[in-house]
Amino acid sequence: MRAGGNPARFLVTAIPYVYESDSFIAVTKQRFPAYSWGIDLQRWNSQGTVMSSLAASSEHSVPTTAKAIQPAWVRTVHWINAVAMVLMIMSGWQIYNASPLFGFKFSSSITLGGWLGGALLWHFAAMWLLMVNGLVYLTLGFASGRFRKKLLPITPEGVISDARAALTGKLSHDDLSMYNYVQKLLYAGIIVVGVLIVLSGLAIWKPVQLQYLTALFGGYDVARYVHFICMATICAFLVVHVVLALLVPKSLRAMIIGR
Repeated sequence: MRAGGNPARFLVTAIPYVYESDSFIAVTKQRFPAYSWGIDLQRWNSQGTVMSSLAASSEHSVPTTAKAIQPAWVRTVHWINAVAMVLMIMSGWQIYNASPLFGFKFSSSITLGGWLGGALLWHFAAMWLLMVNGLVYLTLGFASGRFRKKLLPITPEGVISDARAALTGKLSHDDLSMYNYVQKLLYAGIIVVGVLIVLSGLAIWKPVQLQYLTALFGGYDVARYVHFICMATICAFLVVHVVLALLVPKSLRAMIIGR
């Protein structure tokens, strides 16, 4: 410090470099009591700045948890539905073989139940699992707003554009949280088919007790054709669904672990 200089100015400029020295500050306050308030203020500001910087650094260093692409309830009902659907289809093929609608039968190697009675037992057991699981899915889908957010809107232009991009290998799958228009159409459509196959199955199962439902389908025989067509549609959907899951592995991972 120059002779005749302002001691307060010296203290204020020097303290940022030596404020951590308690002995220096104690001696300075003793020799210059009139400026002790400036020393405390400068030290408080310096420490406050350091602490704020540390706090901000800590906030940025905290890792953020990745947002789930598929919620737990969606993953649960999806896999339960997959099991129930496979059981329904395989037992349904055995039931079909007992009274074919067309000139072919399904190989016994891909059917379930062994004979008509056994196939019916499997079919009814899987039916209740599918119906309860389906009601849970529909209820949560509408209540949570998932159907509205994921499946709407669907436009012809969007479907045609995305279908063209898919066929040429240019359809992006970077953001799995958003469905493209082709996915929206397929998922919305399969929900309708699922409802239709359950209703037509009930009409076939209880044609007398549910005669009004059976009549709505045009009678027992027509209800069987409707049921078969719905089954074939679901099988085609499953083939496409599995192929796409294999082509985009991260979508399968998201349906298993959520991310």
